[in-house]
Amino acid sequence: MSSGEQGARQPGAEPNGLAPNGNQPIKKKLILNAFAMNTPGHLSPGLWAHPTNRTAEYKKLGFWTDLAQLLDKAGFHSLFLADVLGCYDVYKGPANHGPALGSGAQFPINDPLYLVPAMAAVTKNLTFGVTASTTYEHPYALARRYSTVDHYSEGRVAWNIVTSYLDSAARNFGLDTQVPHDTRYEIAEEYMTVLYKLWEGSWRDDAVLEDKASGVYADGSRVRQINHKGKHYNVPGPHICEPSPQRTPMLFQAGTSKAGRAFGGKHAEVVFAGAQLPEKLRPSVDALRQLAQEQGRDPQHIKVIASMCIIVAATDEEAQAKHAELLSWGNKEGALALFGGWTGIDLSTYTDDEDFRFVKLPAIQSIIHGWADNVPGSQDLKWNKARIAEYLILGGMNAKIVGSPKTVADELERWVEIADIDGFNCSHATNPGTFEDIIEFVLPELKRRGIFRESIKEGATAREQFFGQSRLLDDHPGTKFRWNIGEETPKYDQNGTHTSEVNGA
Repeated sequence: MSSGEQGARQPGAEPNGLAPNGNQPIKKKLILNAFAMNTPGHLSPGLWAHPTNRTAEYKKLGFWTDLAQLLDKAGFHSLFLADVLGCYDVYKGPANHGPALGSGAQFPINDPLYLVPAMAAVTKNLTFGVTASTTYEHPYALARRYSTVDHYSEGRVAWNIVTSYLDSAARNFGLDTQVPHDTRYEIAEEYMTVLYKLWEGSWRDDAVLEDKASGVYADGSRVRQINHKGKHYNVPGPHICEPSPQRTPMLFQAGTSKAGRAFGGKHAEVVFAGAQLPEKLRPSVDALRQLAQEQGRDPQHIKVIASMCIIVAATDEEAQAKHAELLSWGNKEGALALFGGWTGIDLSTYTDDEDFRFVKLPAIQSIIHGWADNVPGSQDLKWNKARIAEYLILGGMNAKIVGSPKTVADELERWVEIADIDGFNCSHATNPGTFEDIIEFVLPELKRRGIFRESIKEGATAREQFFGQSRLLDDHPGTKFRWNIGEETPKYDQNGTHTSEVNGA
């Protein structure tokens, strides 16, 4: 791939966001992802029992292939599959999985990566973002799994990089408690180095010959051991899979801590972020883009996607009625179980009447004040356990929009303008239900406004859909590990730094 193909922009756009004639700003085309999980209840505990919901069929491939085809036909960019490696067992704990299991709140849960080949086989354009942890899976094994699925999806897989956050997961991997937060990101940093060496630098770009005349499948002199020796990993290699269409799968990430943002600014191509108001999200977006720039990257080479739960109907009144009906199916115990897993705080130790804006625990106060200050009409309400559960039942901690197509589209545009984001990660209350409503009511309005794509390059890889090319952009740190045609070895040493150029390349 020539350097002229790098640094892709939206066709017709100038670097400053103006049209080629310099007159009118170009409206940003929104990225829309569907957010789901291989479990009965993702972010809306109890809603699995709703009469229209089929999420209890999560064990059947037909459920997932139906969903993938729906999203693909509608033009969604991605189906993003979250994952956890333990159960939410803090609430009414210790190690009490009853509330989560009773409501199907992310327990039971199956491995999401196995779904991708089946969904890819029945779709043409949809990207599949799949979560996997750097803390509990060896990089050599993960590299193989994602290369395999990148092959079978013809380049439509993305890896959502997480370091994991549940004590229950840590215990099941033989630890007494979680690896300390900053240590997890230190491990993740070396993890990425190993993966870039395997994906980008173990096989030269022209290693695979598939020459039937000579009987040579691949040239052994163009495949090398990576000989990585680090603090946390020793991986001699070589990568056991031949290069996949993207080599490095597209890289998703979500991390709000200082270490998480620094990691995302360096490695992520798509970052998922959350807040109740766009004004609250903007500082995080600005900080992330600044961190990317400090790493030598174009800040616009990170797409920032905000989490959102959308309840939409033909009119505002109908949407509000739909919201109330959906809320009636929620399971409050499941919501409090999710809260316990996300925060590490067991609300069962407090009375039912307690207003958590005033408890003597800063972590709770900070969260609840954030909701009370930002959720319309809630400033004067008592934020007790029932109120917290009600807020979480539809869409979890994510922001929520309830209204007509115009109301929803107006608010989405406001978020893009104020927060400088690129799109939305849409969770579901019911499935089927929520995504069909977005397709019926919201997408036509977004297209009418010129802020959602009308056409797709059929067969494009994940990275092509987001950035216009299949390989990592030139300013991404993973590119320094490439082994290009004509080079005797990749241009890095075992520390991941550049060595001298080979053959003048």
